Amino acid sequence: MIGSVLIANRGEIAVRIARTCREMGIRTVLATSTADAGSTAARLADATVCVGPPDPRRSYLDIAAIVEAARGAGADAVHPGYGFLSEDPDLAEVCVGNDLVFVGPRPDVLATLGDKVAARTRMAEVGLPVLPGSPEAIGTGEEAMEVAAEIGFPVIIKAVAGGGGRGMTVVSEPAAFRAAYAETRAHAQAVFGDGRVYVERYLPRARHVEVQVLCDAYGTGVHLGERDCSVQRRNQKLIEETPAPGLPAELTEAIAEAALHGAKAIEFTGAGTFEFLVADDGSFWFMEANARIQVEHPVTEMTTGVDLIREQLTVAGGGRLSVDQPDVVPRGAAIECRVNAEDPDRGFAPASGTLDVFAAPGGPFTRTDTHAYAGMRFPPYYDSLLAKVITWGPDRDAALDRMDRALGEFAIDGHGIRTTIPFLREVIAAPEFRAGRHTTAFTDAFIRDRAPSTRAEGSR
Repeated sequence: MIGSVLIANRGEIAVRIARTCREMGIRTVLATSTADAGSTAARLADATVCVGPPDPRRSYLDIAAIVEAARGAGADAVHPGYGFLSEDPDLAEVCVGNDLVFVGPRPDVLATLGDKVAARTRMAEVGLPVLPGSPEAIGTGEEAMEVAAEIGFPVIIKAVAGGGGRGMTVVSEPAAFRAAYAETRAHAQAVFGDGRVYVERYLPRARHVEVQVLCDAYGTGVHLGERDCSVQRRNQKLIEETPAPGLPAELTEAIAEAALHGAKAIEFTGAGTFEFLVADDGSFWFMEANARIQVEHPVTEMTTGVDLIREQLTVAGGGRLSVDQPDVVPRGAAIECRVNAEDPDRGFAPASGTLDVFAAPGGPFTRTDTHAYAGMRFPPYYDSLLAKVITWGPDRDAALDRMDRALGEFAIDGHGIRTTIPFLREVIAAPEFRAGRHTTAFTDAFIRDRAPSTRAEGSR
């Protein structure tokens, strides 16, 4: 049983973890940069420890600082949230070496899933379908071009150590391949410290479907249904929902069973997500696995009633899952919209500043996960996520109607602040999205054809 947790993260996910810990009677210590000393998460935590300056490389990404903070605060465990060090096998290894529980899978599992080529190879070995591609990282541009020619264009070049939608380049024709290969390798080296890449067939119009899994160390594993994440911009998810609209139940069940099979085959423990692409013909293909809690986990919680953070902490503390597969009975539909401090009319440029006004929506079956508050200086050092709005309904139309109402209730204003709220409301009203016919190609086409917004937000 875990008695005290260091939360090695910030923003809304730190708030989310702190709340469940409070309900479980677990003491919380928040690792914070100097920029986040007065954050909502800091107010909710039992204690705080400053781990460095605003630059995340010297604070939230500093393994030595995180582990020393946990030890100094007398924590039993480290919860990494998502992003930052959440899937870093080195952090997990150092935690183990310092008698700290890492809230996540074992270091070797993190290492396998964090290497996209190794993950593809392992999943193929246990029977999951993978798209045609290079079986290992490619060393030269000539080798990469040979693989691409064999696969057939379009292809996608991916960083082996990539994640979070970064480190990927789509190439539609041979003439553009060599330059794209060199650019992707350079980007991967700069961002991830690992320039290795691989090549894979690209599906230009697919559905991005992921499956939430939970596993403990006693052989119990469950899936909690699928989430559709096809509305993306630059491979960054904007809207997520469950169940995936328009897909046959037998197909989504097959995808879920494949995800759970893959998780059990590698002895996965904790909460994770297995991500797939679904082609027009109903075939589905393993893409990657995320060995952490996801930004979009609330939609699954809204339909299943399972607290995923609680299950993470229980499993990490040596306990068993509180649910078995027959206990998981999703009800209704849920949708999540990510409200970012960005200006859609200026190419989604970051638009941070001081939040003079901030009032989140409420009402029936409406959840807002946020760390923001009136008077907050929204820092420019981190991602632009301001809030997540999640709504539930007995069916998808009801959930979407509720979402539009909730987004319209937001009151956000301040110098320099713009948000994606008008854009999100336009997307959920779009006929193609409303009919559930959208694919990963939807957002780019929508943005291309979209006129600058004139809709008032009740905010900016």
